[in-house]
Amino acid sequence: MKNFVLIGVGGYIAPRHLKAIKDTGNNLLAAVDKHDSVGIMDSYFPEADFFTEFERFDRHVEKLRRQGTKIDYVTVCSPNYLHDAHIRFGLRIGADVICEKPVVLNPWNIDALMEIEKETNHHVYTILQLRLHPAIIALREKILSSPSATAHEVDLNYITSRGHWYHTSWKGDVQKSGGIATNIGVHFFDMLHWLFGDVKENIVSEHTAETAAGKLRFENANVNWSLSIDAGRLPEDVRLAGKKTYRTLKIDGEEFEFSEGFTELHTRSYEEILAGKGFPISETKPAIEIVQKIRNFK
Repeated sequence: MKNFVLIGVGGYIAPRHLKAIKDTGNNLLAAVDKHDSVGIMDSYFPEADFFTEFERFDRHVEKLRRQGTKIDYVTVCSPNYLHDAHIRFGLRIGADVICEKPVVLNPWNIDALMEIEKETNHHVYTILQLRLHPAIIALREKILSSPSATAHEVDLNYITSRGHWYHTSWKGDVQKSGGIATNIGVHFFDMLHWLFGDVKENIVSEHTAETAAGKLRFENANVNWSLSIDAGRLPEDVRLAGKKTYRTLKIDGEEFEFSEGFTELHTRSYEEILAGKGFPISETKPAIEIVQKIRNFK
């Protein structure tokens, strides 16, 4: 059994990590979040200590260490702009780190963290759950078996409606979230890189607080992409059905469906990490480079 602590337990994605820690037979010793609406912890680890101040959490973790309690993993679910600092914290207390995407906002942050990995002899892993989706694995195998000269034509459209709260929260602050492409799209860009190879061209045609769109040319594909949190962009049939999210990926005119099968992918990610087969942060750099260039495109 491995010991975990979790940073950002009050956030949207934290319950998936709590479940993954529990499902893989491990233990959560402590968690921290500046918000105290964290009753979800009772469903998984009611005995875990909880803090609303990082300084007190830091002191508690240090006390555990001095008492001989080994902390094996620090899970980071905090806002995007804090990931870098919280990963450094995990490495410096002698733990490996599991960090939600985007692991950092800028590619040079990855280079610096890899240096600390070498210094501490500990590792940072990130959640790239689309690489573990059975349908996407099968798609990649199909693409890799196609003639190498094939340039696939791809359309990616993802709309996930968000209310007015989004712009007031840290997610609406481009300095904290990285903007729309980073906050809701980084895992799709990682998937596209994983499927189609290195990026050759990155052109942005639209970039607002609610929508981003553009074209990406990869080694083996030309991709038109669009991401939005604007419910007004939902297709009429989707709106009439009462749905808030629309996701479509077309490859050479054929629609590829991968809406289902996401539920257990965080647990699957933890299983891979605990087995020594997790995705290192070096794997995330191409996608971070894509979204950083989108954010700063002129």
